[in-house]
Amino acid sequence: MILRFIPPATARNHVPSRALQALVAVAITLAGLALSVEAAFARPFVDAAGRTVEVPERARRILAAGPPASVLLYTLAPKTMIGWVRAPSPDEAAFLTPETRGLPAYGRLTGKGNTANVEAVLTLKPDLIIDVGSTAPTYVSLADRVQAQTGIPYILLDGAIDRTSETYAKLGELIGVPERASDLATHAEAMIAEVKGRIASVPADRRQRVYYARGPRGLETGVSGSINTEILDLAGARNVAEGGGAAGLTTISPEQVLAWDPDAIVTLDPAFYRAIATDPLWSTLRAVRAGRVYQTPRLPFGWFDSPPGINRLIGLRWLAARLYPDLFPEPMEGITRDFYRRFYHVDLDAAQLETLLKDAGAARP
Repeated sequence: MILRFIPPATARNHVPSRALQALVAVAITLAGLALSVEAAFARPFVDAAGRTVEVPERARRILAAGPPASVLLYTLAPKTMIGWVRAPSPDEAAFLTPETRGLPAYGRLTGKGNTANVEAVLTLKPDLIIDVGSTAPTYVSLADRVQAQTGIPYILLDGAIDRTSETYAKLGELIGVPERASDLATHAEAMIAEVKGRIASVPADRRQRVYYARGPRGLETGVSGSINTEILDLAGARNVAEGGGAAGLTTISPEQVLAWDPDAIVTLDPAFYRAIATDPLWSTLRAVRAGRVYQTPRLPFGWFDSPPGINRLIGLRWLAARLYPDLFPEPMEGITRDFYRRFYHVDLDAAQLETLLKDAGAARP
């Protein structure tokens, strides 16, 4: 950048004063500093998909592309959030910090039912977009396209529950909160290791065969290997929906459920949970007859799935205790309080704790 001072016509033949020369020198210095700051503002970051993205030195306004990213960002740095993918319902909001409850909803950029558009993203003026989950080519292509259209850096992070510690570390370093990220990563790793260590004593032939029932009729499920059912394997269960060519979520027939005849059923849907004992289709299953039907807590985020984010950590510990109570005798109340305080920034009162665990502490009679 070149700055040139042109004096008034009446003074063009005079030598500029020392004060004026100093002023010009300061202007040149400041201009150089501005260029240096601009150059230093962006730095390369290699995301979980192997993409090198130029990211801000310190991101202060971050947009989550989907629900798992919203949960991760809320736990790590809620002050950087500029909104929610979906506005929290009143019962969900009661389990969130007051500062985040009223943030605007902008829709989702990624995943099933994406509703956000480029114009909405630009209006919110984020300086970084993050997505957490799969790093498959479909999501890489979406990230590249949105980044090209908006000029906003868009990074992908691995959403696998076994990679939680690494994901926290990468994001924490990126947005300038490494100490907080390290604390959460350490506790996440310890929760997973504890469950794995205890479950290791259960022989393969004694592990519970579990069906994951989604929807009001319970006929949507997640196949083995799906991100939606990851915690079944970690909790020592065998997913009866082995895949058979399907991937992710799939709809199955009533006849298939009867053929599987699982040892236990896990569901997200309250309506299905209330109806299962009297439904002719389900009442003959061994899981229902034995009272081994479990409804997962869901506030402010689902414990098993919905979304498949770090919210599953508490669900993993809960599910393992439901399937193998002798291995996990500790009361869930204390574990739940600690998790919500550490990860969700809230101290649960007695009523909230009862709301969370009232249908989850025991099987459906």
